[in-house]
Amino acid sequence: MFKNVSRISILATLLMLFMSGCSYKKIVSNTAVSDDVVREYSKVQTAKQHLEVAEDMQKNVTTQNSLEATIASLSTQIAQNKKLDTNKPVLITSFVRLDKLKETSEFGRIIGESLINELSNKGFNIIEYRGQMAVSINEQGEYFISRKPHEIKNQALSTYIVVGTYSRQNGRVILNTRVIDNITGKIISSARSTYHHGLVNDCMMFGDCAPARTVKIIKER
Repeated sequence: MFKNVSRISILATLLMLFMSGCSYKKIVSNTAVSDDVVREYSKVQTAKQHLEVAEDMQKNVTTQNSLEATIASLSTQIAQNKKLDTNKPVLITSFVRLDKLKETSEFGRIIGESLINELSNKGFNIIEYRGQMAVSINEQGEYFISRKPHEIKNQALSTYIVVGTYSRQNGRVILNTRVIDNITGKIISSARSTYHHGLVNDCMMFGDCAPARTVKIIKER
């Protein structure tokens, strides 16, 4: 019985050596090799494994072909961080342009609004800080949310604040977001995603297309 176990152990060891590559076999077969070389080789193999994980992450998590999947990716990455206290109030802001942190667009507002839904459904204590002091009414409808500072509260509780940026590239948009403790300034969680929209010109999506060229019509003389 013990002979069979030994044979199985030897076969398993040989299989592991074969799968790990010829370079490792050269190292273990050379009895004169130093411990430092073995340690450095082990570091290389570990780094290779981390790169494989990163490639899998990029392929299946951080790279998306639809806006809905991109938003889901961001919220899922944020929620994975175990340091987050889901009972603490969370304020979510509009995503802004990376090169102009005081400018946003409908695209940036959509990301922020959608994260409210995603994170709320994941159990986070989302606070709507844009609420007015009262409901306002006019002939078109009834309103509670406002972006006018004088109409909303001027203070926020001890909260997490979700901020994000986007950068337009050729055929894609790169988004980065982070959850910040507004008292300490510490980054509690972060996420990134690349939205591959494949458009040659994304100006329609961002609402900044150049005005149509006009042709002056004159009477022929």
